[in-house]
Amino acid sequence: MQHLNPRPARPSRVVVLGAGGFVGGAIARRLATDGIASLPVTRKECDLLAPDAASRLGGLIRATDSVVFVSAIAPAKNNDQLMLNLNMAHAACTAFAAVPPAHLLYISSDAIYADDANLVTEQSCCHPSSLHGVMHLAREVMLRTSVKAPLAILRPTLLYGAGDPHNGYGPNRFRRLAAKGEPITLFGNGEEQRDHVFIDDVAALAALVLTHRSQGIVNVATGTSHSFRTVAEKVVALAPRPVPVQGIARKTPITHRHFDVTACLKAFPTFDYTRLADGLRASLAG
Repeated sequence: MQHLNPRPARPSRVVVLGAGGFVGGAIARRLATDGIASLPVTRKECDLLAPDAASRLGGLIRATDSVVFVSAIAPAKNNDQLMLNLNMAHAACTAFAAVPPAHLLYISSDAIYADDANLVTEQSCCHPSSLHGVMHLAREVMLRTSVKAPLAILRPTLLYGAGDPHNGYGPNRFRRLAAKGEPITLFGNGEEQRDHVFIDDVAALAALVLTHRSQGIVNVATGTSHSFRTVAEKVVALAPRPVPVQGIARKTPITHRHFDVTACLKAFPTFDYTRLADGLRASLAG
């Protein structure tokens, strides 16, 4: 990732597409905290699936704006959702072609990488096995080939935080089960190791990308993977009352994912990820 600003500088304004979502909302809140002028855009202000989406979005964007594109139907689980996401990207690309912004940040996903990629780096093979990964990879290519603005891409791995809407297997589901006093169920013995990123860290990195006017690709991962068993035990330790952690028969092979985070460290050497225990504590408090 290259920084076009020799020194960090506040953008004149940041347009956040998808500000009503989990990631977009966190980025909008971080910009407000940092005193950076922003225009949070939700489906109410501009529905990217509406027939007039491109012209409506073009009317919202100024040539001096930085834009964060995070709007998506996520995760994309079927062909219909895949095509809707690509239609959203098509509308955005059309608007960006009509009114090129000063800077564009796209929030992608590590789902674009092959399942057997280890250690994962920004140069790892892009060979998604899920429609969600296909969607993000296609949108990355659409933006790279049609937008003239400097483009930065962040590829987060598994995210967790108080406002998560998906309740996916891992910290988000575990803490909700523990809060209700219900058992936490693991696949097998929860042996799989994954990297988990606190939502506020994605927002902080997005703010750094915007103030540095960065271009290029960086994975968003802490560099430390934990087993799901370890995550569950940490959640239980923070829960208001004890809950059991139990396993069920495994239906899929054990896989792990580890990241080499050298590129992120080089791009933002002063940035520190939130420790898992601290992020879980903040999520429970939220």
